[in-house]
Amino acid sequence: MALLDRLPQHLFTARGWGMLAAGGFSLAAAQIMGRRDLLTLSILLLVLPLVSLAGIRLVKPRFRVYREFHPSPVETSAPTTVRLAVARTGAGTGRASMEERLPPRFGSSPAFRFPSRTASGGTSRYEYHLRSEQRGQFRIGPVTAEFTDPFGLSLHRQSIDDGDMLTVTPAAVVLPVTGLAGARGNDGVTATRTRANPSDDDVMTREYRHGDPMRRVHWAATARHGSLMVRQEESVTTPEATIILDHRFGAFSSGSTAAAGPAGQAGQDGHSMLTSRTFEWSVVAAMSVSAHLAERNYGLRLLDVRGEPAFLHSPSAPEPESEEYGGASGLQSIAESLAAIQLSGPHHTRSNSRLRLPDGPGSAPALLRPRSRNGQDAGPAAFDDTLMDKLSAHRMRGPLIAVLGRISPEEAIALAPAASYGTNAFAIIVAEKPEDFSPALETLRQGGWRAIAVPASAGTAAAWRSFDQDVPLPTPTSDPGRGTGVIR
Repeated sequence: MALLDRLPQHLFTARGWGMLAAGGFSLAAAQIMGRRDLLTLSILLLVLPLVSLAGIRLVKPRFRVYREFHPSPVETSAPTTVRLAVARTGAGTGRASMEERLPPRFGSSPAFRFPSRTASGGTSRYEYHLRSEQRGQFRIGPVTAEFTDPFGLSLHRQSIDDGDMLTVTPAAVVLPVTGLAGARGNDGVTATRTRANPSDDDVMTREYRHGDPMRRVHWAATARHGSLMVRQEESVTTPEATIILDHRFGAFSSGSTAAAGPAGQAGQDGHSMLTSRTFEWSVVAAMSVSAHLAERNYGLRLLDVRGEPAFLHSPSAPEPESEEYGGASGLQSIAESLAAIQLSGPHHTRSNSRLRLPDGPGSAPALLRPRSRNGQDAGPAAFDDTLMDKLSAHRMRGPLIAVLGRISPEEAIALAPAASYGTNAFAIIVAEKPEDFSPALETLRQGGWRAIAVPASAGTAAAWRSFDQDVPLPTPTSDPGRGTGVIR
């Protein structure tokens, strides 16, 4: 048996190797003894396994595989059921041993026999469960089938499908209810009125339309316009919340490389993702805030620190160029987009921070974009005019939430004025040493932000609850970088 274990297992079965060994022994005996009958027997014993090996590769069975995940996508730490249906589509009979290939993080690969005992209509059905503690996209499969010839002499193993991608999304943490909505209310619904013209008499009025009840006639506006005017009904609109998600490598990396996370297991299961412990915290925070606001009927906009769509470079994003999301389908799209989002490349370092230099007394700061080594423009910088223009276009439509990594004092100065674009502004800086970011926090607070710095070990719900503490905010100044107020 020890010698048999050293032989290639993908060509012949133990019976086939035994027949080849017997054929070789018979051939040697025929030469020594000069027996023609032994020579005939040896040729038969040697040729039959070889013929079976050629036949099983030329006339190999064909299968079709259907694979479903329930639920799909699935949240981290939640189980998903994988349902397989395997059917034979080509000629051939007999049994086959099959195995579903899985990334090592999911444990041992499930093995099964085809056809199954409960097969019906030529289709065998199988079911097993998976669970992942980390977000990402993982290829499940392919199914490999191993079958033999009718004599059981040779083996052939082949993949019978290409596998399917399982998307594991970050699980949202339930956040406490806070006064985040400000003047718009906590229910996410606000009433707005449309003016017909600048006159106060014309507020909430429009021309009479057939079918309007007479009790809605606005007689003062009718007298002014000389035509019948009625009161304009109030319209209900959905407030919007803007979430700024930082995914710069330099903001979350530790030294020159990101901390070991899912990327640390890339060599084992083929799933490569550049991330770190602090970035994983920010991803969960973004998912939790999105779910919290979506449950309260908020429309959501997600941007990165350069003003681009937050998921523009996420391989799992259903619509990478989308910025706005609404309803249950929008929240699902956000979850899928966050599944495989990773840090932007190492070339985006903190040395590329945008600088603000005053143009003169009382003038707005000028923006300097980072330059590459050859002097060419390296693209939008963090917190520059591109982001500010995006925020300005939706001014005062709802709260502004920024989930950030490490930011420099210059970047804090650049971001601070953005607080004026939201009904409320909240900033979370997640870093290994939060105490190092007191100057940046103070700058943001002087600009009107409610800002905190937390380590990756902090609870998401606890960080969110701290925004609702009754703490006084310093009055925003014209130059947020010069403020000295401290929140106690």
